[in-house]
Amino acid sequence: MSAPQLNEEQRGEEILGVFDTAFGELLAADPAAFRVKFRKMAASAFAFYRGTACLFYHDLDAEKRGGPFLDERTSRVWIHGDLHAENFGTYMDSNGRLVFNVNDFDEAYVGPFTWDLKRFAASMALVGYAKALSDAQISELVTVYASAYRERIHALATGAKSDEVPPFTLDTAEGPLLGALRAARSLTRFELLDSMTEIRDFERRFASGGGAIELDAATRYKVLAAFDGYLETLPETSLTRPDSYRVKDVVGRRGIGIGSAGLPSYNILLEGSSDALENDVVIYIKQAQTPAVSRHITDPQIRGYFLHEGHRTVISQRALQAHADPWLGWTELSGTGQLVAEVSPYAVDLDWDDIDDPEEIAAVVADLGRSTATMHAAADDQSGESLVPFSTERAIDAAIAADEEGFAPLLVDFAHAYGARARADHQTFVDLFRNGRIPGL
Repeated sequence: MSAPQLNEEQRGEEILGVFDTAFGELLAADPAAFRVKFRKMAASAFAFYRGTACLFYHDLDAEKRGGPFLDERTSRVWIHGDLHAENFGTYMDSNGRLVFNVNDFDEAYVGPFTWDLKRFAASMALVGYAKALSDAQISELVTVYASAYRERIHALATGAKSDEVPPFTLDTAEGPLLGALRAARSLTRFELLDSMTEIRDFERRFASGGGAIELDAATRYKVLAAFDGYLETLPETSLTRPDSYRVKDVVGRRGIGIGSAGLPSYNILLEGSSDALENDVVIYIKQAQTPAVSRHITDPQIRGYFLHEGHRTVISQRALQAHADPWLGWTELSGTGQLVAEVSPYAVDLDWDDIDDPEEIAAVVADLGRSTATMHAAADDQSGESLVPFSTERAIDAAIAADEEGFAPLLVDFAHAYGARARADHQTFVDLFRNGRIPGL
């Protein structure tokens, strides 16, 4: 973490420096989007933490030279890169099954597995603090997460059968996870299409308004050319029938979320699996971002593995997520890497607002620990990628076994220390923002 002797003014300057590196070009191109992003980040310490993976890895930078449980293998596994308490939810996998798991892989990369665990642990300290849990209760929650992660990694490393470590589905999930899956199941493709499109001249088209931007002919041509390039990156199994990829309409969008501020994106409406209008598909093409982790991983083999950030995002997600979205692919647009995926009708994020009972929180956190372990174990020599050519679960299992007693305390101590750091940084950030101290805004 950052040197403890920095006063608030110095830390503020440090934060501004990190922001300039991470956001400078995008902010200069679209200050309005960043004003929205920063207002959202100002709302709470957790919202600030969500939007500042760049600051988190800046503070962790010293650990890249080593650290507990890190060796030559466990320092270079596929990691999520932004693993916090709200990056979990539902998706429809390529087998048509609703699954609850880790989501949002925009920051995924290759690095130390403990970085994912520490980012999650600190986020739980912030969630717990916001719910007025005591330090002892927060310690217990992080311990529960660490124990569940450890138990699942060990089971996977020692050859547990799939029915012993099943994914979280409508048949196996409980509590809020099951609630999210049931909510996702109640959603329909028709509802999604109805919110974004309309029927004109007996054909479905994007509706005007709602953030949609009409494209000029030249931009539309570029997007359609990028779409053709994207089709070449899809697995053959994605094609359901020859005209599934017939484009019906294209519109532009502008990212204004905490993670997507200033990133240009486009929505494309495609023919569905039949002539019926209610099963058309909406995909998005979004400029992929430089992951915060990558600024602190200098291994040239890792850096040279990816064609561009769109390719990196997709390859990482396919490695980390079993049976990923069949529409997931990449392309280039105006020389910049793009991520392409479906705007899913079945995506429901885990909602912490009504999870207040400490026992219920603990049960959820244990399941998230198991999800994290399963994600780390998926991305190894069996993933089809050569960048991590060994069994990650066996490597992680062996590293933890070398200091079984120190594993949970490492995460507990970090959670409290960085949770306090993030709360202080949030206040510093709010003061910088409200007093006009952020350059370009």
